Amino acid sequence: MGGKSDSDAHEREAESDLLQRLPSFFIIGPPRTGTSWLHSVLRQRAWLSDPTKETRFFDRHFDRGLEWYRSHYRQADSGRRIGEVAPTYFASPEARLRIARLMPQAKIVCTFRNPVDRVLSLYRLKRAYGLIPWTFDDALVQDPELMESSRYGTHFKAWLGTFGNAQVMATIYEDMLGDPQRYLDQLTDFVDVPRVKLGPQQTRRVLASESMTEPRNYRLTRGAARLSEWARARRLDTVVAKAKGMGLIKFFVGGGPAFAPIAIAKREQLYALFRPEVEKLEELLQRDLSAWKSLERGAEFLSADSRCG
Repeated sequence: MGGKSDSDAHEREAESDLLQRLPSFFIIGPPRTGTSWLHSVLRQRAWLSDPTKETRFFDRHFDRGLEWYRSHYRQADSGRRIGEVAPTYFASPEARLRIARLMPQAKIVCTFRNPVDRVLSLYRLKRAYGLIPWTFDDALVQDPELMESSRYGTHFKAWLGTFGNAQVMATIYEDMLGDPQRYLDQLTDFVDVPRVKLGPQQTRRVLASESMTEPRNYRLTRGAARLSEWARARRLDTVVAKAKGMGLIKFFVGGGPAFAPIAIAKREQLYALFRPEVEKLEELLQRDLSAWKSLERGAEFLSADSRCG
């Protein structure tokens, strides 16, 4: 009896220690709202998952267990906060509830952007990396993430309901573009990370979809994407990271024709489609988001990709 009791106590202690060495904050997106830029600057003051930027643990790989997740933070110590930049978690109820169960005190940061610009940017990214084979119109039907991640008001309200107002922060992409330093200071203060003084190079764009093109060879690009995912699943993230660092990614991503422009009628349709969710978000934030509700008001932000990815 005593041996079993001691063993159980040891297991509980080990699990408690593991939980203490997990993230205290999450930047949950949705995708294409400046999270690449945030990752590049926050890593100077916090421990972020390495070498993989997005572990996808809480929405896709939860069955791999906490030890697998913790392996992405091997170098983390008590000297810095631990966090994850995970834009796919925003639209995932499973991720929200799992994080709440394991880390109920975690700080959550949502980053919002004109949904029409964002969904187009996300489509281009997925297409350039060989993740989807469809045209834009077909992708809106075939790829659930494009539309689900645009349900701003619905999902933000759910995160607020789960974690509470004190633990959830909403930020706006245009604020990031207009005054990056002020934007970053407010975010780092919220997640209790030391402030970062931005240099000129840190305000440049990180991953802009405007410069992306169709893949040179979709099958080749798709194959490389699957190989990368296979390697990550087997904890070979370092191999993938080294391949990217050597510039091998340029042989697989893009290189094809430019993306076709989106017709004005399609943009107007998307503004109308997303308007109810934008209005829900307006009410929750008590902030005017009129520029996200019509083509005329949003025109000035159509080139927003040119600065942050």
